[in-house]
Amino acid sequence: MIVYIIMAIIAYAIGSINFSVIFSKKFAGFDVREKGSGNAGTTNMLRSVGKKAAAITLICDILKGVIAIGIAIILGYIPDMNKELLIQIAGVCVILGHTFPVFFGFKGGKGVATSLGVLLLSNWQIGLICLVFALVLMILTRMVSVGSCGAAILFPVLTLFINENYTVLTEGKSGNTYFIYSVILAIIVLFNHRSNIKRLLNGTENKISFNK
Repeated sequence: MIVYIIMAIIAYAIGSINFSVIFSKKFAGFDVREKGSGNAGTTNMLRSVGKKAAAITLICDILKGVIAIGIAIILGYIPDMNKELLIQIAGVCVILGHTFPVFFGFKGGKGVATSLGVLLLSNWQIGLICLVFALVLMILTRMVSVGSCGAAILFPVLTLFINENYTVLTEGKSGNTYFIYSVILAIIVLFNHRSNIKRLLNGTENKISFNK
């Protein structure tokens, strides 16, 4: 039990390192949460600080998910560990840390980039499918939120049909082992986009320009 608790704490602490706040203060001299949408994420960094800061933030946020899952994989080598459970604890906690960062007043981002890192290291096939799906939706609608929410909903569906390419999957088990976990991650991402969903329903959601 102690290993699972340690994993949860480590993952949450990693998620709580909010790079958008750190980089916005470094590159622009202000907290990105005080500008634009008020969200501590890549999209608001792009609009409020610029492309360079947004790109670095995106990479670092993805790496948070990758590192958390990587640690879970290493801890899984301890005898009698439930390897899938370790992965799932790491994934949920690192995204919760990103959303409610203990180091930054519990006001963080929406967890999309970190979720991508989690997906890619948990199952690269599912991660790539969700990424491509999200990008296509973003290009078609010019709304980041549509792509993010669409990919979040797709993730649980894919776990029902894909049983290959899981970084950790005990012999004899199927991808369904990750279904409840995928639903939890989807709920977190959708909850974090509740204001976006409301604007989508009202037809007032912000669009991005690919020409800038």
